[in-house]
Amino acid sequence: MSPDSGDAPKEGAAGEKTDPRKEPDYSDVSRAEVENLQSEDKILDEDEKRRLEASAKQGNPLGGLTPEQLAQKGEEWCSKHGLTGEDDIRAFRLGAMIAGNMNRYDTIDGLTDREREVLDREITHKWSNPTMLYAVIVICSLCAAVQGMDETVVNGAQSFYKSEFGIGDSNSQRDSWLLGLVNAAPYICCAFAGCWLTEPMNKAFGRRGTVFISCLISAAACFWQAFTNTWWHMFIARFILGFGIGPKSATTSIFAAECATARIRGGLVMQWQMWTAFGIMMGYVMDLAFFEVPDLSGIVGLRWRLMMGSAMIPAVFVCAMVYFTPEVSSVALYRVPKTLTVQQSPRWYLTKNRYSDAYKAISQLRFEKIQAARDLFYMDVLLQIEKETMQIGRSKIKELLSIRRNRNAMLASEIVMFMQQFCGVNAIAYYSTEIFIESGFSTKSALVASLGFGIINFLFALPAFYTIDTFGRRNLLLTTFPLMSLFLFFTGFSFWIPQSSAAHIGCIALGIYLYTMVYSPGEGPVPFAYSAEAYPLYIRPIGMSLATATTWFFNSVISLTWPALLQAWTPQGAFSWYAAWNIIGFILVLLFLPETKERTLEELDAVFDVPLRSIMRYGVEQFFFFWGHYILRRDIAPPKAPVAREALEYAQEHFSKEKAYDATARV
Repeated sequence: MSPDSGDAPKEGAAGEKTDPRKEPDYSDVSRAEVENLQSEDKILDEDEKRRLEASAKQGNPLGGLTPEQLAQKGEEWCSKHGLTGEDDIRAFRLGAMIAGNMNRYDTIDGLTDREREVLDREITHKWSNPTMLYAVIVICSLCAAVQGMDETVVNGAQSFYKSEFGIGDSNSQRDSWLLGLVNAAPYICCAFAGCWLTEPMNKAFGRRGTVFISCLISAAACFWQAFTNTWWHMFIARFILGFGIGPKSATTSIFAAECATARIRGGLVMQWQMWTAFGIMMGYVMDLAFFEVPDLSGIVGLRWRLMMGSAMIPAVFVCAMVYFTPEVSSVALYRVPKTLTVQQSPRWYLTKNRYSDAYKAISQLRFEKIQAARDLFYMDVLLQIEKETMQIGRSKIKELLSIRRNRNAMLASEIVMFMQQFCGVNAIAYYSTEIFIESGFSTKSALVASLGFGIINFLFALPAFYTIDTFGRRNLLLTTFPLMSLFLFFTGFSFWIPQSSAAHIGCIALGIYLYTMVYSPGEGPVPFAYSAEAYPLYIRPIGMSLATATTWFFNSVISLTWPALLQAWTPQGAFSWYAAWNIIGFILVLLFLPETKERTLEELDAVFDVPLRSIMRYGVEQFFFFWGHYILRRDIAPPKAPVAREALEYAQEHFSKEKAYDATARV
């Protein structure tokens, strides 16, 4: 395995020594802990070995092949799929050798100076990429902004349309529930329909087509919302909006990841969160921009109609970028190689056995053919292995629930997805204007205060690029949940300050802003990143579908219930309710969430494949270590994370040592 992946070869293998920097932090587990874990872990059966082999094979599918074998496989790939050009055959021969050598290209003979320069710049200037790749990134960023605006333009608009629709009485249970229902409509659709259309839409229309259709639906639904005149008409329009939000949210990150180079792929996943936060901010900007618009020519409620319709603008831009850059023929592609032509993702072409199209598409996304050949060859190898591993187990649902490793991953994923909503952030995102009005702000001042929330949410999403891989997912959540709880309690209790005091509105705004500063680099980006890496690859699609549906379902619950909760419990009780959930979130993370930062596939299998009581016991021990070491200032050793020793040792014995053909060729 690559040392980048964290698996150092055993000492003595081809003269290599173990790199202590790459040893997992549980490598020095005490004898008592090992014996305890071994007594709890059952001996691996054949099915478990097959699953471990599947994960290991997907982690390093070309391990053990000599350069000559890799070169031959590259040539066979060209012959099998009809690529006969000498330049293409050479590119795949050398590309396969680089892919199989963990991208260590300095030992590969036959590369031109230009090719070496480009491969060097992948490391030294990882954000230097062809125009086409940046076109894909722009499209994906705009998709995130579309989603953010879809979510928050209603924040200001509802302050005006609720009275026109007859659902504006804050003392009426009926009106409170109907207002929440209208707000929650797109998320109800996402949870029960939109998210589950993602796979069939991707199969039928591809990534590019799904992005276009979902943005077209979003644009049409936003336009429709501007022409509604009753609450139920608005509910229908917003429900249809969910068919745009659901597939788009699930497809865009996949589209970007499949087009990007490996070194920027993680950054692009994080960019989805960042640009969604930007779209949320722009939703508040639109609310404020149209606040002063008067009713003209007998149009009642023109300002809120413009607010609701404004979210279609970025969606139209995305549709135009995708539609007006049509796919071209192979002749045009090679005649004008720099033509801005947004095609499907290369991986999607591979799933349709359109290998020539896949090569053309990825050639537009890389500077040199050797890069395109390397990435496409490796992508196809992984895809073939993925097809093989799909045969593991007869039912993926049964695999998810009955296999301990998968069940623990599902539990951890569902916790972070559930808590992303029940930490209370979307109650603020969707109803901040109403909250600020309740605290004594004028409507315009409430919109300005909401914009402040949006700006802080965006700005504090930027550090997540650094914090998520520096401090780890678990530590971030354990730090931020108590702080979010504290700031929500502070916000709720501030409503008891007399309104005649300037401290009343000041403390409420301060509490919300401090809460947002803590949320944005913590529970904001962690859930999707954690869920994507927790599941083993062979059941990851169904695991991520469940995770996405979970977050949208509880998003709809928050949207639906907040107005009624506010009416029944007052602001003090409503904010305290979600403050209490953040305490529960801290406990759930402490007891059930293993750390996944910088873990290889084999290590993740070993981390999750332990009895749940071992994970819980580690959480309790970690809490008392923190209390004793940092609070009482005692010199005590930290507890060691539990690990399934049999699973890890089996993976290391069978997969971590490749057949040594060049010990210096490791990265």
